[in-house]
Amino acid sequence: MLILETERLLLRTIEEKDAPFYFNLVNSAPFLTNIGDKGVRNLADARAGIASGPVAMQAARGHSLYLVELKASGVAIGMSGLIKRDALDDVDLGYAFLPPYFGQGYGYEAAVAVRDHARAVLGMQRLVAITSPENAASNGLLEKIGMRFEKMIQMTPEDSGTRLYGMDLRATF
Repeated sequence: MLILETERLLLRTIEEKDAPFYFNLVNSAPFLTNIGDKGVRNLADARAGIASGPVAMQAARGHSLYLVELKASGVAIGMSGLIKRDALDDVDLGYAFLPPYFGQGYGYEAAVAVRDHARAVLGMQRLVAITSPENAASNGLLEKIGMRFEKMIQMTPEDSGTRLYGMDLRATF
């Protein structure tokens, strides 16, 4: 189901047929370094991850991570969307892209669309995002869309520190 459209991108719900793309994304080196190992070792794991993650969240909450496609070609390049994590009080803006699509503004374009959707369509008043301290590109992107660093948090007992960004969606940006 199509959720958002930007100048160059389509954001839609991810489906079981997207398992090969999902497998490649969650096993890419930047994903493993900055987000973590999701334990997706084959296409069956990818299908299960899609079903228990984005599909279940979309059904339960009306939002999730969305597959990001190039409008011109339909090629899947990443995911961006809204995640409600148990460890966070607020909904989290998340995103991940395949390395060949880094540095072309796609992450920014998708993040702005998701931020605006959270406010205008879903009526959210606050939005947060988390990054690893070393992920300078993501830290910069979040600041570029109007988020501000709030504090360091621990997502799990083993977590050495995660940067928490936030923004009031009632404010003008």
